[in-house]
Amino acid sequence: IGSALTVQLGFRWPSYILAIWVFTIFVFAFFCLPEVYSPVLLKKKAQRLRKETGDSRWHHPHEDVKLDAKSIVTKHLARPIVMLTTEPMVTAIAFYASFVYGLLYMTLEVFPIVFEQNRGWPLITSTLPFLALFVGVLFAVLINLANQPRYARAVAANNGRAVPEARLPPMFLGGVLFTIGMFWFGWTADPDIPWPSCVVAAGFIGAGFNIIFQQCINFLVDTYSLYAASAVSANTFLRSLIAGGLPLAARPMFNHLGVGPAMSILGGVAALALPVPLIFMRYGLKLRKMSKFAPVHED
Repeated sequence: IGSALTVQLGFRWPSYILAIWVFTIFVFAFFCLPEVYSPVLLKKKAQRLRKETGDSRWHHPHEDVKLDAKSIVTKHLARPIVMLTTEPMVTAIAFYASFVYGLLYMTLEVFPIVFEQNRGWPLITSTLPFLALFVGVLFAVLINLANQPRYARAVAANNGRAVPEARLPPMFLGGVLFTIGMFWFGWTADPDIPWPSCVVAAGFIGAGFNIIFQQCINFLVDTYSLYAASAVSANTFLRSLIAGGLPLAARPMFNHLGVGPAMSILGGVAALALPVPLIFMRYGLKLRKMSKFAPVHED
């Protein structure tokens, strides 16, 4: 879509459309999404009951929280970095998600090489295989939704409390799909091999990426509860650094090594990361009990 817009309307219009879309989502979220942060909800409830009853005993500690420069630095800016460097779960999950994100962005750099440079497709036509990533993402959404009944049963068995480890089986599946897609794409990218095989491999990459990414976020939110925003911010910070840096090496690597060997290296690294969700499935509860930020109920 971006290339077609650039050719037909100019290079500015992709950015214009993104800005319009982001603003639309912002307006929708601002007016339609309800508040769900429990301290804020309880504070409002206490204020309402105090007003209705005239009883000053209705009070919530969040009413005493003051937003000043010190709290902004220590809580909202420093805490994500502290969690990233001191919480093994945040560190490992953030590195895994960031690594997969970076590999995806590197893979985006190889599409023009495979379809435009090597196969000689026209500019707009050569970007159509990107739609395979989108189809893969849609497939990943179905897998994530299919996991919800199993996750709901795990939560019910845990007295209604979140079970972060129940998020991890789909993450492992996503890692397998992602790894298969990387190898498959690399070794079917040759112009002598029919293009549908390479495009299907891209679908595997998109599906694996989305499953991993979504379950990483879900795992952090379930694990850190009130500190989930800081955990996700730590993940986003590291992800942005890696995803912004790795693509700079993509074109030199692909041009120097060739698509097949380069994608095999990336796929091999992806395979080495496969045990990450398995490790947390085995030791996640023990690590949560050692955490300063992750609440664990002994019952």
